Amino acid sequence: MIPISILDLVRIRQGSDARNALDHARDLALHAEGWNYRRFWMAEHHNMRGIASAATSVAIAHVAAGTSTIRVGAGGVMLPNHAPLVIAEQFGTLAALFPGRIDLGLGRAPGTDQITTRALRRDPASAESFPQDVLELQAFLAPSEPDQRIVAVPGHGSKVPLWILGSSTFGSRLAAEFGLPYAFASHFAPDSLEMALQLYRAQFKPSEQQAKPHAMVGINIIAADTDAEARRLATTQQMSFTDMHRGVRGLSKPPIDDIETYWSPLEKAQASHMLACSIIGSPETVREELERFLLRTGADELMIVSDIFDHKARLHSYEIIADVARGVEPIPMSI
Repeated sequence: MIPISILDLVRIRQGSDARNALDHARDLALHAEGWNYRRFWMAEHHNMRGIASAATSVAIAHVAAGTSTIRVGAGGVMLPNHAPLVIAEQFGTLAALFPGRIDLGLGRAPGTDQITTRALRRDPASAESFPQDVLELQAFLAPSEPDQRIVAVPGHGSKVPLWILGSSTFGSRLAAEFGLPYAFASHFAPDSLEMALQLYRAQFKPSEQQAKPHAMVGINIIAADTDAEARRLATTQQMSFTDMHRGVRGLSKPPIDDIETYWSPLEKAQASHMLACSIIGSPETVREELERFLLRTGADELMIVSDIFDHKARLHSYEIIADVARGVEPIPMSI
């Protein structure tokens, strides 16, 4: 079967709170473990009222403590917001607590707006040093030298696996140059998907961590028993993207019967473009469209977002996806 993983945005719903969102994330990961999902990742976002994973390493610890086998990690940590030594210490600690189960995906975007970037005490230009910061972090996670003056404790020698995250060809080239696995954020930024994957595979240089390229591709999948119910559940995510274009970052909203009453034609075009890599439907629809998506991308692994308001409906969606994925084979690419 195609390896499948989960990216959870840890959405705070209307009528709920951050604790409930974090507990739902933990419960989802526990179920996903039983459904043979490979990874459960959360992302660093700041100053967003509807997302509870800003302190990403803390959220990872909460989820990992409630599971036993699934890999838990960051998808990702926005490295320009942090000193590499601090991230090495945080994820070294996680690796000590949950050995063999921690992933560290790295992005170079701030994960927020410019005002919040300043509140994080970071220089917006720090993104330019992202390649050097990745190498510095990698060195802190490697075994320390006897005369090494700065050592990440815990962290050194843990070799927490690093991933490069991206939504452009910059990340794909960097992942290829460093010989690291690559995760493309096509679940919200689909434009450069094919080119980024082609460059990554063509330019990949084997490394100690990764002998051959491994491309994980993000995709939104909203699954339900019928196409109609899936389309209704998907309106929660569609409203969220519409609100983002309106400059509103609020709580997750319950689904509505007719999304056309919520967005304007321009907003529909904008949101639909960002959500182009989406599958919405019954198990039969999901299977058909998933096979086409794999044929198009040759993904080695899928990182799935199922952004659904109701927790039970979200669990059901991920269970359907897991059942469908058991019968879907990866499509090997020649390059």
